[in-house]
Amino acid sequence: MSLVKLSIKGISYSQTQNGAYALILNEVDGERKLPIVIGAFEAQSIAIALEKEIKPPRPLTHDLFKNFAERFDIVVKQVIIHKLVDGVFYSSIICERDKIEEIIDARTSDAIALALRFNAPIFTYKNILDKAGIYLKTNPQETDSDTQDLDDVLSNPETFGLEEERSESDRPYLKNSLQELNELLSQAVEHEDYEKAVKIRDEISKRES
Repeated sequence: MSLVKLSIKGISYSQTQNGAYALILNEVDGERKLPIVIGAFEAQSIAIALEKEIKPPRPLTHDLFKNFAERFDIVVKQVIIHKLVDGVFYSSIICERDKIEEIIDARTSDAIALALRFNAPIFTYKNILDKAGIYLKTNPQETDSDTQDLDDVLSNPETFGLEEERSESDRPYLKNSLQELNELLSQAVEHEDYEKAVKIRDEISKRES
């Protein structure tokens, strides 16, 4: 089976599952998206890894794993989403130490959080993408059933890393100055409120772009 390389498009809050988020992966050499429902903690960890300028004062669990692995010369080479059963994705982390390769079973959200920290590529098999991949709607008049499936997962999303413009009501820090935003960002990181920190960093990025 052939492997397909994926990149991360972003994370959206899913109202269809309380407290869950949808991680959106892009097909690198194509137009399909692979939505994967993940928990709030994993979403926060992935969002922090995507936001390079936010540095937690203490290591998160995935940061600790990376520090531990590096101390013992273990390198994450790649992550493969290798199975889809009843809507649940299964992944493997391909590691290497002393030129010996090991395969470790992992939840997909944990595997991707680690892949980001090791700058490791993410892959899935073509048959999985054929089964679960969807095309995002580009024409508002289109009524593609796969697009509707994504809308069901991501209805009224709260985005982290997605490029779509938010409405004014989705930008709670719109009236704050840049100085105030930077102060709020420092406070949020200090108190380890990373979800808030990502939102503030997103607002700062919009001002500076």
